[in-house]
Amino acid sequence: MEVHTHTHTARKKWTHYFWEFLMLFFAVFAGFLAENQREHYVEHLREKQFINSLINDIKVDTARLNRIISNRDIRESKLDSLTNLLNSDSASRLTKDIYFLATTIPRITLFQFTPNDGTMQQLKNAGGLRLIRNYIVTDSIINYDAAVRILLRLDDQEQHIINIQREIAPRILNGLALGNFSDKDNIPVRLDRNPPLMPDYKTSLNEFNYRLVSVKNVNKGYRREARRLLQQATNLLNILKEKYHIK
Repeated sequence: MEVHTHTHTARKKWTHYFWEFLMLFFAVFAGFLAENQREHYVEHLREKQFINSLINDIKVDTARLNRIISNRDIRESKLDSLTNLLNSDSASRLTKDIYFLATTIPRITLFQFTPNDGTMQQLKNAGGLRLIRNYIVTDSIINYDAAVRILLRLDDQEQHIINIQREIAPRILNGLALGNFSDKDNIPVRLDRNPPLMPDYKTSLNEFNYRLVSVKNVNKGYRREARRLLQQATNLLNILKEKYHIK
């Protein structure tokens, strides 16, 4: 009879399994750390990209705000001149200037602010704000965006006031004559002739003056808020450059 000899494999000690588990754990943990570090690096890179883009946008905003403030100064001067000429004893002899200045009243596009907010919209709508780790920077960005919205809300208010002023204008100015003071591209032009005012314009002059005061006041208010926004934009630029070491 043939006898078979069985080979017995030595049983591994529990410490062997423990070290296998420990090595596997460290391998997985190291992979997790590497992936986490990579995500942090990518997020930090995106954060820097957002900040650089935001700085460029705000620089454009500050340039626009400076132009708007300057244009608002000019607009105020023109509105004052219109008031003075129309209420002078020589108004009927100065109508070429009166009509020319009157064409500027409804023209507000050049005086209104349009923010360069492409980056801001990404920060708000694509979750970009969560990438910004400095709460001072985040608060400053949110406050700046809120100030922009305040200024933009004045656009509708100004348009409403101008529409009201337009209702009284036909009692002062001849519509056909006023149309001649704009060229084919609707750009105001000066004419070397004095078209007549409406025959009974003086009876409506006080109401016209009152409406014109409202136009002036909203112009002043817009300029005031533009100056505030400009200061906030400048402060935000300084904070971003300081916190991110950007020259």
